[in-house]
Amino acid sequence: MDVLSLLQFGFIQRAIIAGVFMAFLAAILGVFLVLRKLSLIGDGLAHVSFGGLALGLTLGLFPTFIALPVAVLGSILILKLMERTRVYGDAAIGIVSAVGVSCGVILASVSGGFNVDLMSYLFGNILAITQGELLLAVLTSIVAIALIAAYAKDLFAMTFDASYARTIGVRTSRIDTLFFMMTAVVVVLAIQLVGVLLISALLILPATTALQLAKSFRSAIILSAIFAVMSVIAGVFVSFLLNIPTGATIVLMSFVAFVIAAGTRAFFRQR
Repeated sequence: MDVLSLLQFGFIQRAIIAGVFMAFLAAILGVFLVLRKLSLIGDGLAHVSFGGLALGLTLGLFPTFIALPVAVLGSILILKLMERTRVYGDAAIGIVSAVGVSCGVILASVSGGFNVDLMSYLFGNILAITQGELLLAVLTSIVAIALIAAYAKDLFAMTFDASYARTIGVRTSRIDTLFFMMTAVVVVLAIQLVGVLLISALLILPATTALQLAKSFRSAIILSAIFAVMSVIAGVFVSFLLNIPTGATIVLMSFVAFVIAAGTRAFFRQR
């Protein structure tokens, strides 16, 4: 079966559309997170989301709708720990992450152990995405990208010098809250793509790949989005053709792009 013939399948179409939108958004957020040294927030919020997913399955409710508010609250808790206590970003992420995954394990144990549904969220299954999940991913991506565009200058200033941003009137606390909440929503929705265990790669790898080649902040954003989208599309097709896990394949495609970009940069620096 050739690649083009795969596009006739509805589940492939849904996977690519949802994957492109979520990868595009995650790639943009990832540049800000990497430059602010908050790369692991995706991993931390994914563990918090795991607790929300386990709660939803325990209660017999749609897991994503429970995980969304749980992850948003987790993101706000991380931010407040950073602002009001003597806890650095990575430590705050680690604390909230540990609590989230512990709650998830306890809930899974109480409800009778790790069932198939919960395991699918750990590793992701973008090929099983439903029409409703597709619509949610597309609408969320459009709204989040619009918000990023609206606050682009403020986010840029905060990324490179938060103190200077405050002196010129940027409401850093409010924008940080909004930014962290957006990241939490992206993490929950992207879990369907690559799973809880690999979600941080979707935020980190395209951004770090772009930073190997970019000569400006704008080019870093553009390249990150391009690498992310290409990795998702390639990952979906390769995984289906080889009958291997899609989420893991997407991550490996991103890593291949990173290796090529890093090698290209090293080659031209030596000349």
